[in-house]
Amino acid sequence: MQPVSLHSLSELERASLQELALYQLQEKLLVGDLSLAKVGPKGSKSIRQKLESFSKEKKDYSPQTFGIPLFQVIANDRAYKQLQETVKSSRRLCLEVEATVTNFRAQMQKRSQLGRSCWMVPCEIFPEEPLSPAFPDHSSSWSQRRGAMSVDSITDLSDNSSKLLEALQLSHPHELDPRRSLGKKKMLSLNPITWQVPRIVDRCCKHIETYGLQTVGIFRVGSSKKRVQQLREEFDHGLDVFLDEHQSVHDVAALLKEFLRDMSDSLIPRELYAAFLSTASMEVPAQLAVLQLLLFVLPPCHSDTLHRLLRFLSKVAQHAKSSWGPDGQEIPGNKMTVSNLATVFGPNILQKEKPGEKDSGAKDFEDSTAIILVVQRLIEHYQTLFMVSPEMQHDILRRLFQTDPDVIDYLLRRKFNTVLSTETEDLTEEHAPTPLSGQALESNSFSSEFYSNISFLNLDIDI
Repeated sequence: MQPVSLHSLSELERASLQELALYQLQEKLLVGDLSLAKVGPKGSKSIRQKLESFSKEKKDYSPQTFGIPLFQVIANDRAYKQLQETVKSSRRLCLEVEATVTNFRAQMQKRSQLGRSCWMVPCEIFPEEPLSPAFPDHSSSWSQRRGAMSVDSITDLSDNSSKLLEALQLSHPHELDPRRSLGKKKMLSLNPITWQVPRIVDRCCKHIETYGLQTVGIFRVGSSKKRVQQLREEFDHGLDVFLDEHQSVHDVAALLKEFLRDMSDSLIPRELYAAFLSTASMEVPAQLAVLQLLLFVLPPCHSDTLHRLLRFLSKVAQHAKSSWGPDGQEIPGNKMTVSNLATVFGPNILQKEKPGEKDSGAKDFEDSTAIILVVQRLIEHYQTLFMVSPEMQHDILRRLFQTDPDVIDYLLRRKFNTVLSTETEDLTEEHAPTPLSGQALESNSFSSEFYSNISFLNLDIDI
């Protein structure tokens, strides 16, 4: 096996990975028994409770964006998108009906004119025309409009059709509850979870990546409070806000910081605040290993949003220093090094108290230093931190062999096909002059080696 991205795992594998990471963190005594009903201050939830309830959404749609849980922001974005699609569909249906009626009127008018000019011609020579407009049958084609259907378990399909899972759409956020049930049997999707990044975060990052990478002192230079408040209200009212070159980069930067700061649940859950800070005193290899486990524990919406943010901050840091253009002119850097970015975003990502709550004792200097160091490591190594090692993949498959043995065959076949396609692409890029028969032989030997490597799954397991 090869290291794979966390986001390429299926929902079932990802839930198993969360449990494994939490168990290892408890073994290392970095976190307490988070399976208890309550931990910490009165009214706070455990990490396990968060993992079980991160996709429970409000029934009533609200366009609010600021100051609410992250999963609800994503749910609101999705509800707004569905509303837009419904409106577009209604408009399209109205246009189709209007076109049908117009066409019918034109045919009737043509028939009337022909009837007056050729009144002596027998009616039998005219083709029979409908007396009412034929409206499009949307009931029969609606499923085609909606796209592919999704399934939740490999057991729903026959062996011959199991490969169809590869072509199915990704799971949606409303399908992500690890404890949702279908009938009496609880099942998780075998498809990867669709990316869950709030619209405001993605658009702010894209705006700055497009217009602000060379802006000196971004995130440090002041912004217009009035313009930032206006943008904030537009997002809070559910408007489809487009950020283009007319918006100030500093205003958008301030908007992004405000969103992260005002979240009712911190981007990194407060229950893990102490665990993240404890890594600051570790050696780099050990620190990265523990940080990776902590990232695996995060609910998908928090993990995906954090990944998007770290990728963005890494790109900003790459433009910190001045460079030279093709014509020899100097391109000024933005001066925002990884350390500077960690200093600005650290308190917004790692929060000990909720917005508006007063610290029992304000963060001391040691905490502030630890936060900066931890966030700096996250920015510098985000690419490797969100990769799942072969060893961890083996552990996931061992666990699933005990709980869901019927899905192992499909998961292994998918991993094999992914690795094989990667190998094939590499060979194509290198223009390897290997004969077709040799490639097939190499593929077969790789397949045998792959399945021999995973044969350990049948060992040391009580069935």
